[in-house]
Amino acid sequence: MSLKICMLASEVTPFAKTGGLADVAGALTKFLHATGHDVRLFMPQYSHIGVAAHHPQPVAALQNLQLEFGGHRFGFSVATVTLPKSAAPLFLIQCDALFARGGVYSQDRDEHLRFIAFSRAVLDCCQRLAWAPDIVHSNDWHTAFAPLFLKSAYAWDALFKRTRTVMTIHNIGYQGVFAAGAAGDLGLNDKVSMLHQDDLRTGKINALRHGIIYADAITTVSPTYAREILTDQYGMGLQGDLRARTAVLSGILNGVDYDDWNPRTDKHLPKHFDASQLQVKAELKAALLQRLRLPKGPKTALLGLISRMTVQKGFDLLFESLPRILEQRDLCLVAVGNGDAHYENFFANLQRRMPRKVVYHRGYNEDLAHWIEAASDMFLMPSLYEPCGLNQMYSLRYGTIPIVRKTGGLADSVQMFDRATGLGTGVVFNDFNTAAVEWAIATALELFHEPLQWNRLVQNAMACDFSWDRQGAQYVALYNKLAAT
Repeated sequence: MSLKICMLASEVTPFAKTGGLADVAGALTKFLHATGHDVRLFMPQYSHIGVAAHHPQPVAALQNLQLEFGGHRFGFSVATVTLPKSAAPLFLIQCDALFARGGVYSQDRDEHLRFIAFSRAVLDCCQRLAWAPDIVHSNDWHTAFAPLFLKSAYAWDALFKRTRTVMTIHNIGYQGVFAAGAAGDLGLNDKVSMLHQDDLRTGKINALRHGIIYADAITTVSPTYAREILTDQYGMGLQGDLRARTAVLSGILNGVDYDDWNPRTDKHLPKHFDASQLQVKAELKAALLQRLRLPKGPKTALLGLISRMTVQKGFDLLFESLPRILEQRDLCLVAVGNGDAHYENFFANLQRRMPRKVVYHRGYNEDLAHWIEAASDMFLMPSLYEPCGLNQMYSLRYGTIPIVRKTGGLADSVQMFDRATGLGTGVVFNDFNTAAVEWAIATALELFHEPLQWNRLVQNAMACDFSWDRQGAQYVALYNKLAAT
């Protein structure tokens, strides 16, 4: 059964990206379109993203529109582009008053208003196109009010009578909290009583909480994370709302867009390889070490790291352990990422202390990210919590062995290697402490120096399949279940 699916996302690869949400929104849309569904993905057109190269086409019925709510009026228009390597459409909401900022997100006082307006503009577009979606799929706090809007400000419109809603939590740590005094910005009028009253009494409004309360189905990005966010440790204050809705909560592990992350076809690499051509991977490693001016001995291991530099990612565990391991072992590190200053400074200082062992690139570089995945021997993700994670799945595809903590999607996608059975795809540690991560890196290095075991591990890793053909089918099953109600 072909479904009409309205997908809302604040970022979409390759147009705007700060995290995994962008990859997932684009890849899931491509999968849904390829399997015959009428899926329309909406994203703000941020002024800095430069979509001209993708030849945006104005949507005739969606030009020079007025969006009015909560005492605000914004003019907007809509253009479409197609997602790369797909015919799937991306609809761009053009509104300079809201989206002509320096980046995707801001610290501006109207940050909440920007995304309230975005969600309402998308629903207005559905009305003007007379397009009745079977499913409206929100992603993270930025679009979490859409289920509430459909049950309040848009409830009068028969167009949405059969519409059901899905709310996907990509990271519960980001909730979109703003002051209760701005409640009028939602434009709920006589439906303002639908807002969470306890929050209002404490002077706040939590966008993500309302998505959890009002969506017909709630998903998150791995089965383990779905269980974790029900607990006081990981629920970040929303565990009570989630426990009340466990009947409609599920975890669907993210898929990987193998059009972009595939050692057989990667456009960023001069040579390609598969599990039968690991000598090419070794050649790429040698080339990257030379490019980064890192020495290569016959048994030098290369450890990769690509991440946002936040407390979530577990870098506190590395302050003592990583310098010690680098000093004692034949190991080089290449790290990419930015974020909190004290983590950035840690890696920058590590490079200054050990210039022949460490290279740190502050920020993000797509070309270097692909080289790290292809050329490294192992990849480190010591996360405090990890809703899904994508880099460990990229690493598996490239035969780069992930070293991960057993949490969230890391627990669902990487299995500890067992020397006795030859089964497993990586090195997994349980406890969030320095001793545990030090054990994990040491274990990976021991395996690296056992060629037969290491080759078995690499072969296991490269045999993994996290394609959207597998994961996307679970979303379709959920959509069909909702559409039948």
